[in-house]
Amino acid sequence: MIQPTHSSRRILLPARGWFIYLSLCAALLLNLIPLGRLPGIPDWVALTLAFWCIHQPLKVGMGAAFFFGLAMDVANASVMGQHALAYVLLAFAAGGLSRRILWFPVVAQALHVLPLLLGTQLVMLMIRLVTGAEFPGLLYFLSSFVAILLWHPLNYLLLLPQYRAIEHDENRPI
Repeated sequence: MIQPTHSSRRILLPARGWFIYLSLCAALLLNLIPLGRLPGIPDWVALTLAFWCIHQPLKVGMGAAFFFGLAMDVANASVMGQHALAYVLLAFAAGGLSRRILWFPVVAQALHVLPLLLGTQLVMLMIRLVTGAEFPGLLYFLSSFVAILLWHPLNYLLLLPQYRAIEHDENRPI
């Protein structure tokens, strides 16, 4: 019998759609907190979107990414479609790699998510540079590294409602 690589052997219930979109809306609200230009503040929508595209690729995909990307574009008054394009590419890559990423423990998953988040930031940076903005400096990419440090707590927090209660039934093996 193959042993799972993660520490929990509990069975997860299906994720509820309302919880998924509530967490994405909460991430959008976290992105809207006015913190100025502090380096290292993660893109909460990109992080949460990557999480759900990896864990639930049939429920969250490029449509949700496009919608939340447009919401971020409107909220930030940035180039229309900048976040939408970056989030759609993130959702496409995360959904395509979801089966591979889920085989790894949570720490290795974070290392797989890092290039996805850096790619998202790179797409947004390229669009800004093409439209005439200045290069923000290398600290701009610090937020992706902070985001992967938050991958484990986010993983625990967003999977918590899906854990089945531990009930031992003598008649059922599962």
